[in-house]
Amino acid sequence: MNLQITEKMPDFLATVGLDEEPLGLFYTDEKPSDGFSPKPIDLPTREKEEKNEIDWQAVFSDFSCVMGHIWRARRKKTAAYFSAQHFGCAGGAFWLGFNKPQTETIINYVSTGIPGWTTGERYCRSPDELRRVFEEVCPLSAPKSYCVVKPLSLFHKNQNPELVIFFSRPEPLCGLHQLAFFVTNDPAVVASPWSAACGSIAAWPLHYRDRDENRAVIGGWDPSARKYFKPDELSFTIPFQMFTRMVDLYQESFLAVEEWSVVKKKIARSNNAWGESHKP
Repeated sequence: MNLQITEKMPDFLATVGLDEEPLGLFYTDEKPSDGFSPKPIDLPTREKEEKNEIDWQAVFSDFSCVMGHIWRARRKKTAAYFSAQHFGCAGGAFWLGFNKPQTETIINYVSTGIPGWTTGERYCRSPDELRRVFEEVCPLSAPKSYCVVKPLSLFHKNQNPELVIFFSRPEPLCGLHQLAFFVTNDPAVVASPWSAACGSIAAWPLHYRDRDENRAVIGGWDPSARKYFKPDELSFTIPFQMFTRMVDLYQESFLAVEEWSVVKKKIARSNNAWGESHKP
């Protein structure tokens, strides 16, 4: 990653009011040498479902959330990685681009449930509507074997992420939100579409990028994944190119004027309320 970005990073984060460096997401054929990953399990594809070849009990008993592995990677400052064999969650396999179309079993599970087995998650009123949404989003197929998420400081000088992921509470998040507009002049630059939490950090940002739409995505609304976020925390994911613009231009923005110092006082109060030592 560009040395200038690396050198500016500490001041950029301190100015915005963040004490945790962002993560970078990218696809690669090289398996990370260390980090957190779900244990291997057979991928439950639509084709296998139609042939009744999926052991759903095994799929659900071996469940592990994508965001849970990313949470561990955040805490240990290492990588989390996923593949068509190491996906942890059938939903995560879909949102990360390793398995589509989604199976009818998962479509029913996420919406109205399956009589005699599960009441489901009830995130959508009908399987038909959810199927339509999945077809509309249609996550890009994973271009390489592994999806890797790791702190930006772990990227070497010739390696860049495709996406940059922040985890933030509302006050620093308002700075990121406004800065996204500052560097793009697009009042609709920030989107927050429905998905699983992992869809907000991968599928939706890549979906917009594939349509040549320069978008930031706020996520983390998924109740099933909230356990892997700090209280009041959300994700904010942007293309790497938008991130580099932010780091280049933040000193020219509202972050350098008096109004932002008022927000930083609120950030300090929030950190104090949650027992966190960082004071911006």
